Amino acid sequence: MAGGAGPDAAARARANRRGILWMCAAMAFFIVNDALVKHVSERVPTAQLIFVRGLMAAVLVLAVAHRLGATARIAEMARGWVAIRALIEAVAAFLYLAALFKLPIANATAINLASPLFIAVLAMIFLGEQVGRKRWLAIAIGFFGVLLVIQPRAEGFNAYAWLCLLSTVFHATRDLITRKIPAIVPSILVTLATALAVMLLAGSLVALEGWQPMLWRDVGLLWLASGFLAVGYFAMVSGVRQGEVSLVAPFRYTGLLWALVVGFVFWGDVPNGLAWCGIALLIGAGLWMLHQERVRARG
Repeated sequence: MAGGAGPDAAARARANRRGILWMCAAMAFFIVNDALVKHVSERVPTAQLIFVRGLMAAVLVLAVAHRLGATARIAEMARGWVAIRALIEAVAAFLYLAALFKLPIANATAINLASPLFIAVLAMIFLGEQVGRKRWLAIAIGFFGVLLVIQPRAEGFNAYAWLCLLSTVFHATRDLITRKIPAIVPSILVTLATALAVMLLAGSLVALEGWQPMLWRDVGLLWLASGFLAVGYFAMVSGVRQGEVSLVAPFRYTGLLWALVVGFVFWGDVPNGLAWCGIALLIGAGLWMLHQERVRARG
């Protein structure tokens, strides 16, 4: 049929909608995790915090995987694309944190949220996805909206910005590799591999830096954060595996909207005029992409 209409187009559109919903959910869970971690980080060293949270997340995910019967295939985590993805995820996380310590948070966030641009390019080259002009325009508008909300300062960019950019490329590569994982490998095992890789890398840094006593209150908050982190990991993996990567990835920008809500509720932060313009662009770009998907599905 003309325009790609028919059962295949309809099925692809449904898969894309599921992928978008998963990505939006992932970003919401990640932002709540970030808020909890931000609070605990005032008292606990970063590597130790990531190790403890990662250990808790791994325990939670392992329990769910066992409940679902997925542990029968647990050896898959140490092989092929699953293991490569987990390693890249761990390296990307620590590259980003290393840059974040030396950059203003607005600048680091802006660089990190450029990942949909990289993902669209890589998906076009390596997955053969069709990234039309309208999708490119929506991605660019969304990123411009991000810049208006964050308003990074030129003096905040330094050599560490390149390190942050490298972490963004790693994040984009991670999402591309996620599509290479065979469909028979349960997403919960991909999630578990991710949690374990980040935990082990953090553990090696803790071994070098030493351990500091923790308050029971912080332990409890990290348990809560680990739950949100684990669900976020699973939602992101599910989103990227189901929808077209170049379409699903830009909905990472919704994380910024969730962050604004959390910032207002817990810290009383109110966006200025430019930020409100950026929010409008973010929402508009997202709605436009959804509309284009419906048009494409109808043919």
